Amino acid sequence: MRFDRFLNSMKTLHWLVLLPIGLASLHLGGMSFAQSAGGSDDRVDIVLARLRAHAFHPVREGMTFDRTLDQRGVANLADDDWRVRTLAVRDLIRLGPPSAPALIRALNDPNPHLRQVSAMVLGILQIAASAAPLAARLESDDDWVVRSQAAVALGQIGEASLLLALKKGLASDPSRDVQHQCELAIYALERGIHPSPEFAAAYAALDESRFDQVRVGATAPDFALPDTEGRVWRLADFRGKSDVLLIWVFADWCPVCHHEFHDLIALKDEFARQGVQVFTIECHDTFPARVMVGKELEPHYWFSKSSFKKDYTEKIWWPHLVDRAGAVGATYGVQPMAFVVHSEWINRPATVIVDKDGVVRFAYAGTFWGDRPSIKETIDLLRSRHFAYTNPKRLPHPANAGSARRE
Repeated sequence: MRFDRFLNSMKTLHWLVLLPIGLASLHLGGMSFAQSAGGSDDRVDIVLARLRAHAFHPVREGMTFDRTLDQRGVANLADDDWRVRTLAVRDLIRLGPPSAPALIRALNDPNPHLRQVSAMVLGILQIAASAAPLAARLESDDDWVVRSQAAVALGQIGEASLLLALKKGLASDPSRDVQHQCELAIYALERGIHPSPEFAAAYAALDESRFDQVRVGATAPDFALPDTEGRVWRLADFRGKSDVLLIWVFADWCPVCHHEFHDLIALKDEFARQGVQVFTIECHDTFPARVMVGKELEPHYWFSKSSFKKDYTEKIWWPHLVDRAGAVGATYGVQPMAFVVHSEWINRPATVIVDKDGVVRFAYAGTFWGDRPSIKETIDLLRSRHFAYTNPKRLPHPANAGSARRE
């Protein structure tokens, strides 16, 4: 197992090595998680028990369905599926490689949420001993989200012996989502692309006290995020200079996201006339974010017959930011692991506008994958300075009444 890489990723978070559970205590029956007795397996079991006890919205064919509405998405913006899952990943990452035996056993758990989270953590920690069990999940799991996560993990582990399993998945898996993750994993494995040293550290450092801090009319939380070339961008640098538009996108396998990218390219001059700095933000590590903007392989996209790569490499004019672990997204209420869309639990679609004074003027979190203003509608909001919008197909919920602004 790549324990050396995990430790290197912790250098800026040395307290995590000394205190694996971290500074944020998890309260279970009056006893904090950090105080619980037992070894690593016991602590892993406590985290997995939280997942097992939580009533997640049902998942069918790679999509989450609101349990009340029986429609794709999650209507209640205060729903805590994402929080339970995200904090479980964080706590398991904090436990580190000693958690591996228990997580490998959990790959056979009847609960698909446990299998998905276990596969995710094993991949982030790059546990070589989990390669064969993950390959078995990729081949035979009956949930394609779990199979997709297994493919991602195998690519992150990066053992050459795993190519056969990934190529088999690419050639024969019935899910195009699983095929896509196999394609990306094969490319990464063949080129020696591993998770960045900061990836595990970002999960370990997640602080739930900072989640969902954005309010319309209040100062936007500052952040510093790298783009796909490694340049760091700070929100505070635009104070007094320009409005800032923040658009969280899912990933390269999201056709809606690509449609938004094409609209951003087409409307470049209009954004310049409005004096707006645009950022798209992705809650992944560097490699998937680079795929999104055409800087790595050009995958086979089932939703398009034309190539994106040339247009993207020549025409993308805005920075695409890498929000590892969705830490900034969680601060902005984006919910980085909210519901399933195109093969993984990932963020709600979200759009935020911050004015040149650093004040949040618009904060919109979607209820399903298509629920947010289009790029053209966003231009209209910026032009009119009337920051009110509700998607006509927005899933109904009492918390979503009115303009969907948070005030």
